[in-house]
Amino acid sequence: MSTPAWFDRALAHTPETCRVPVDGVDISYLAWGRVGAPGLVFVHGGAAHAHWWSFLVPLLADSYRIAAMDLSGHGDSDRRTEYPMSGWTAEVMAVADDLGAAGAPVVVGHSMGGFVAIATGATFGQDLAGIVILDSPVSAPDPETDAARGGKVFGPLRTYPDLETALGRFRTVPEQEHYLPYVIDHVARHSLREVDGGWSWKYDPDIFVPTRAESRELLARVGCRVALFRAEHGLVTPEIGQYMYDQLGRVAPVVEIPEAGHHLMLDQPLLLLTALRTLLADWEHSSPRTR
Repeated sequence: MSTPAWFDRALAHTPETCRVPVDGVDISYLAWGRVGAPGLVFVHGGAAHAHWWSFLVPLLADSYRIAAMDLSGHGDSDRRTEYPMSGWTAEVMAVADDLGAAGAPVVVGHSMGGFVAIATGATFGQDLAGIVILDSPVSAPDPETDAARGGKVFGPLRTYPDLETALGRFRTVPEQEHYLPYVIDHVARHSLREVDGGWSWKYDPDIFVPTRAESRELLARVGCRVALFRAEHGLVTPEIGQYMYDQLGRVAPVVEIPEAGHHLMLDQPLLLLTALRTLLADWEHSSPRTR
């Protein structure tokens, strides 16, 4: 499969593979960049893993100390019997503390990871330089939608007889119209582990996705800088973006990534990278507005 130069350049940055204990389980993360540089912590979405970032964020390693983590129940991290939001926020902060970055880090979260970033900003905002929320829809109260989204959304794990069969069954939740084929192949290969009888997905099917209501209550309590990126064809509609902007005191930028689906790193990675570079450069040279 032909791959572009930027993709090859990113993967040429071999990550450090790190583990940090948090409340009795080991949390795995990948790290790039110089120890002592400003820190970035990237958090994946539900049933995803650190390698949803590993083909892209190394391109920021010239300026930052970067972590792409596996939340418990995901990727190469250990599983728990329960997955409260408070546990995931503690894991984010443990990775940030272990990373060796200078000063307070910025946490970047996609989809469910955006909800984790919101909760982290609400609980540990004084210890963060900011959070960036990538297409995580927090909307006005809607009991039917909240009820439909509550609880588990990922079914039981299946075992496939060989790797190629398993790769052919890889799907994102939700699905979208366009993916870069070399990116989706990279992500899919890191989503699987060898088990008795074949290959299966790494995530724990007992993970729960936070409800919009839970994140809605936390959004106004975020105690650090915030930016919201919405995908043009994603889950954060212009109306939801406006609602989140209002809840954040009308001082947080809302940036649309054009032509992107919800999984914006899988179809428009360079636009996402450019937007992140621009935002971070601005944050390094500006003062936040007070709500």
